[in-house]
Amino acid sequence: MPKTVGVAVSNATFHFDKLYTYAVMPDQQDTVRLGSMVLVPFGRGSRARMGVVLACDAEPESAKLKFLFDVAPASACLTPELLRLVHFLKERTFCTYYEAVKAVIPYGAQYKPTVAEDGVTPVLQKQLVRHTENAYKLVGTLPPKPKPTAKQLAAVALLAGGERTLSALEEKGISRAVLDNLCAKGVLECSKVNKSIDLYSSIPLKNEPILLTEEQQAAYDALLPGLEDAAPHSALLYGVTGSGKTLVFLKLIEHCLQLGRRALVLVPEISLTPQMILRLKSQFGKRVAVQHSALNHTERLLQWQMIQDGGADIVVGTRSAIFSPLENIGLVIIDEEQEHTYRSESAPRYSAHEVARQRAAENGALLLLASATPSTESYYAAQHGRTQLVRLTKRYGGNPLPKVQIVDMRAELASGNPREISLAMEDAIRHNLEAGKQTILLLNRRGYQTVAQCEDCREVLKCQKCSVPMVYHKSAHKLLCHYCGSQLDPPPARCPACGGKLQYRGFGTQKAEEELAKLFPEARILRMDQDTTAAKDAHEKLLAKFARHEYDIMVGTQMVAKGLDFEDVTLVGVLGIDSLLFAQGFRAYETVFSLVTQVVGRSGRAKDPGFAIIQTTDPDNPVLNLAAAQDYDAFFEQEIAYRKLGLYPPFCGLCVVGFAGPKESEVARASARFAALLGRQAAKQPDLPLRVLGPTPGSIEKINDSYRYKLTVKCRNDRRFRDLIRETLTLYEQEKLPGKATVVVDLHSDGDI
Repeated sequence: MPKTVGVAVSNATFHFDKLYTYAVMPDQQDTVRLGSMVLVPFGRGSRARMGVVLACDAEPESAKLKFLFDVAPASACLTPELLRLVHFLKERTFCTYYEAVKAVIPYGAQYKPTVAEDGVTPVLQKQLVRHTENAYKLVGTLPPKPKPTAKQLAAVALLAGGERTLSALEEKGISRAVLDNLCAKGVLECSKVNKSIDLYSSIPLKNEPILLTEEQQAAYDALLPGLEDAAPHSALLYGVTGSGKTLVFLKLIEHCLQLGRRALVLVPEISLTPQMILRLKSQFGKRVAVQHSALNHTERLLQWQMIQDGGADIVVGTRSAIFSPLENIGLVIIDEEQEHTYRSESAPRYSAHEVARQRAAENGALLLLASATPSTESYYAAQHGRTQLVRLTKRYGGNPLPKVQIVDMRAELASGNPREISLAMEDAIRHNLEAGKQTILLLNRRGYQTVAQCEDCREVLKCQKCSVPMVYHKSAHKLLCHYCGSQLDPPPARCPACGGKLQYRGFGTQKAEEELAKLFPEARILRMDQDTTAAKDAHEKLLAKFARHEYDIMVGTQMVAKGLDFEDVTLVGVLGIDSLLFAQGFRAYETVFSLVTQVVGRSGRAKDPGFAIIQTTDPDNPVLNLAAAQDYDAFFEQEIAYRKLGLYPPFCGLCVVGFAGPKESEVARASARFAALLGRQAAKQPDLPLRVLGPTPGSIEKINDSYRYKLTVKCRNDRRFRDLIRETLTLYEQEKLPGKATVVVDLHSDGDI
């Protein structure tokens, strides 16, 4: 039994993030183990702080050790694999130990410090305490006197069949008072159990045989050897939109379960989980668990506990589901693998691909990436034999890919159409409505009008706290900042700089909805953006209504572009793609190509042929033309040549060091100092390949009153480079620079993502 433990504490700075040794009280020795959540006295004032045990030692290193305050029960202990993931995240992402712990455990399973009933002793309390309920079981017989009531007799009869929960008994009309009375008589015994939660119990289990086409069967057969042996493998399933990749997944999952192993399925965003859950639940039933951020804390915790208790064979979810406490994993699927949402934007800044690769290696599993538009890095790895490449070239059911028309919006304006919906688009929508078919329109900007500009001084009205334009939302009649949430209510009519008249222009989803309603008063229009899908389960409910034909036209941001499958959608329109085409960042073209290809692929997925219209002011743009032709191979050749020329991934790793603080001059100085410290450390290893660019102001210079600078380092993502960054971060903290500007490190792999 451990007499001392090494504990990683919460809220440690990078510089102080090490293991601190504590003594274990004799009565705690049986409960403390590696991975235990503990409460410890920390610092001069011995304030209570959360921690996790990452080392157990037999010998105390000094006589003056502090004792642990409290230990969480063994059920809250991190599994050995999750513990290894904590170390993996710490090594790869420059986070602290406790940040890594918080990433791998859902909020509800975490603990917080509180004070015991004596008002003095620090103890642990679960973040969620309302996830249990009473359960009753029969332990005695009803005495004949006093004469039992009808409700008491009914309760005993029901419980003769086994233990039941309070909510199940209340549904049968038996109150808690009746049950408490029977407990007092010794007839029943009450215990606490986790609320059972089958989130999607309304989905019927069909369990139909999975029938594959010849091409799908060939893909399945090619992937099977990687699933069946015990070594880790990785593969890329590259299939055109509508080629039926999901059916191949289902067949692989079925075989994985037959082998007695488990499967993990990741989708890039919440809007795609309902369809994937539906497919998995109707095929595999109750043993599918769900992990994503639209669940409330209790639902998420109960699903997590179900996985931890071995009650799930399949876990489906968004990025964080990669940390599910699933054991014996045989298959990890990352669908739409090119999506940027698989990268975490906050500490720990991990990539789900990297964590998936690590878990596949530990479990000897098959990691399957899938997409119609794979990331340049993944496709490059497949071309060079580092990943197995499996192709699906035909649409399921033999449907042709949609015909695509590119409309020049400059010509529309010249011919006297000031609207954002071109005449060609209007005609096509009208045609579709008359045929009783549905339309999806992609517009990647929410709000009504996107810019307020002064007619006199030409200044654009920007948020006071961020260097971005405010956006007018008509339904709320206010200007909003999409970055910090600041509001101007009512929207000003005059320029704050010179008093000139403000002119509102631009086009967001709300205005598109209004324009469509004017053009097609008889059409039922659904808007899908962050404003309309904020409520719980809103994605599922709105998509289900669209599937039931309660709407004719769906207009939305990129959440409508991917993975959705509606058989009556025969027209897709792309509006306002140009802003993305001219965006900053080396992935801009890849993003546009993927988005346009994906949304065009929503059309004509069933028996009727599809049609797509792309509106742009740059009709000759090669990226748009290649996306219209769904010619990924030609796009890849162009993109890989550009990446090689400019030295971008997969030809190097990319490390972006971000700085933020309230005073611009201090942020600029701190970032320059970091660059100097990095240069000094790198000079000691002249053979380490590095290119340092910057520091420069961020692409958005100010967000929420915080100025941003960044330093970009082209490097090789290996241990030597990570150690170099770690040394530099430590020096930066020793010089007390985080007080001037906080620093975050975001490291992108080269090649092997």
